[in-house]
Amino acid sequence: MSWPITIDDVRRAVERIRPHLARTALRDYAPLDDAVGSGIRVVVKHENHQPTNAFKVRNALNAVAALDEAVRKLGVIAATRGNHGAGLAWAGARLGAPVVVVVPRGNNPDKNAAIRGFGAELIEAGADYDESVAAADELGRARGLHLVHSTNDRDVLAGAATLALEIIEEAPAIEAMVIAVGGGSQAVGALTIARALNPNLRVYAVQAAGAAAMHDAVTSGRPRTYERADTFADGIATRVPYELSYPPLREGLAGFVTVTDAEIAAALRLLWSTTHQMVEGAGAAGLAGLLKLREKLNGKRVAIVLSGGNIDLATLRKVLSEEP
Repeated sequence: MSWPITIDDVRRAVERIRPHLARTALRDYAPLDDAVGSGIRVVVKHENHQPTNAFKVRNALNAVAALDEAVRKLGVIAATRGNHGAGLAWAGARLGAPVVVVVPRGNNPDKNAAIRGFGAELIEAGADYDESVAAADELGRARGLHLVHSTNDRDVLAGAATLALEIIEEAPAIEAMVIAVGGGSQAVGALTIARALNPNLRVYAVQAAGAAAMHDAVTSGRPRTYERADTFADGIATRVPYELSYPPLREGLAGFVTVTDAEIAAALRLLWSTTHQMVEGAGAAGLAGLLKLREKLNGKRVAIVLSGGNIDLATLRKVLSEEP
């Protein structure tokens, strides 16, 4: 297969985003190591410290910065459950691009408010993320706006890969990464960096069991569309595999597991008690996957990513009270 991005694409992305985004912290926590067990040393990448509290600002910023100036001035559009839209709104405000964001009907009101707060026009259309993508595509064509898909965009993938590049530059001894997957931009980015700079680095993926379209496509070799994506981790609530991310994930991953919402919630509580960091469901999924993989990763130094911290109060209360 033709790999969607190269290390040169990633280095160009670093040049584009560096004037606007600082490196995020990479930390280890002894209480977390003790809780995970199996001699695993966990390295935590704090993308929940980004200006939008999520890694997707990297993707959006690189995608907008890479556009021709004339295209950028006309404006961009995207579909989102929250973090991609907030990242695009933030990038558009930074780079002078009008932004329209389409969210599903009944989307998280806190995330809607954040998107509007960063200056985007927000439109509700579609029953879920994938229906919102179709609505954004149609509206973008009608208005002459450039569509920035959250996964099917090479500049988005290159922006996501800057995250993994920072990890291995700061912690070259890591032996594995466990990455949460919705569309797969973050995992494709990690695989790109591993291929180019450390072929011995193993990349594992984890997806919510109630939204396992990419997992099922990768493990079976048969992509398909599901009717529902059922998980409280809305940042990874997708129901189709995507053209640019499915082939590299199928070729490059060392393993792919699913985790239940209960396991994600338990990982979120564990992160709170051991690191005192607030994350959303998608942000805790990497740790949930690591806990499932810990026998396989016995004794290794493993990176996880707190990919987002935008959890709403009602969901947080349920998770912390251990409600189903």
